[in-house]
Amino acid sequence: MEERNISFEDLGLSEAMLKALEKKGYGYPTTIQAEAIPHFLAWKDVIAKAPTGTGKTFAFGIPMIEHIDAQSDEVQGLILAPTRELAIQIGDELRGLLTYFQNIRVAVLYGGAGIGGQIRQMEKKPQIVVATPGRLMDHYNRKTIRLDKIQTVVLDEADRMLDMGFFKDVTRIIEKIKNRKNLGLFSATISQEVMTVSWMYQRDEVEITVEPKQEDRPDIDQFSLTCTPLEKAETVLRLLRSQGYERVMIFCNTKHMCQRLCDDFQRAGVDCDCLHGDIRQSQREKTMQRYRTGKLPVLIATDVASRGIDVDDVDCVVNFDIPEENEYYVHRIGRTGRAKRKGIAWSIVSNFPEKAKLDEIAKFSNYQVKSMILNDDGSLTEEEIKAPPAPKRRFR
Repeated sequence: MEERNISFEDLGLSEAMLKALEKKGYGYPTTIQAEAIPHFLAWKDVIAKAPTGTGKTFAFGIPMIEHIDAQSDEVQGLILAPTRELAIQIGDELRGLLTYFQNIRVAVLYGGAGIGGQIRQMEKKPQIVVATPGRLMDHYNRKTIRLDKIQTVVLDEADRMLDMGFFKDVTRIIEKIKNRKNLGLFSATISQEVMTVSWMYQRDEVEITVEPKQEDRPDIDQFSLTCTPLEKAETVLRLLRSQGYERVMIFCNTKHMCQRLCDDFQRAGVDCDCLHGDIRQSQREKTMQRYRTGKLPVLIATDVASRGIDVDDVDCVVNFDIPEENEYYVHRIGRTGRAKRKGIAWSIVSNFPEKAKLDEIAKFSNYQVKSMILNDDGSLTEEEIKAPPAPKRRFR
């Protein structure tokens, strides 16, 4: 499909939706949006594999909103997400699309927060619910939500959700939605569990695959800096101060390192905060809100805690630790270079295993990572890669 010649108008969207997209600055759909939206509008089942940052939320959110009967107080659309952070993010994006719609309400349900406020959300009769599987089942058992009028079900980050042990909850939920018209599975990778759910519950599904090498792949310049292990924090500080980045995400592999780096940076006068599994949910939400609204310039996070923080104008991502999984690297750097902006990703290498891992990631992902030198004056120059010396020939 030549999606670059397609506008949102060509997809047959309502005037209210087109105005909302125009206000947000979106004129043309990404590949996943151009391919998925028509099938969703036609009530088809969809299984879609697409990299992070390619606009999956709009791909299912736009047609779901277009199908809502605003005169009805029943829940008609359900989106399941693996983490509370992603659920909150999807809810925010849907509300942005609803700017010019009347009487369509969205509720977001997730664990780790008081259920009273969420019950009050449900009393306002939302037509769309975004939820984590465990908390949705909690509401269902309390009879604060009915599932019998739901038409569209979407599993976002389906691979991650099923990998996190939600398989039984997810299948139980789908089986309780007897009158659904279509089911969407959106995933960065199609795991065995995702295929099983598709086989069990989808009929005549449309398969969509967006390869990272297509035009929707984020435009991200990737660099590495080499230093000793004891110089890592100081190197990142010098990098941030010399380059003048306004919004940065820094990733660490462990909760301990995440907290320690945050404490070190705060002592150095950096306005930063951190997200990891040991931080209370209320504090995590405050931190995420500050970061999304641009009031917090530097966010330090572990991979799990950061999921769902999709901010369109992250200047730079820093891998303080080289991730242990190739997929984590792709997810991390995908936080920058969004919405057709240029992105920058830095990886800090402090030993040979980290260098070997970064080389493996670059090969796996077909990325080019340039090795740079941060000079004393704050300027950057490309490191010259010296060719290995030619073996000496011995003559006897």
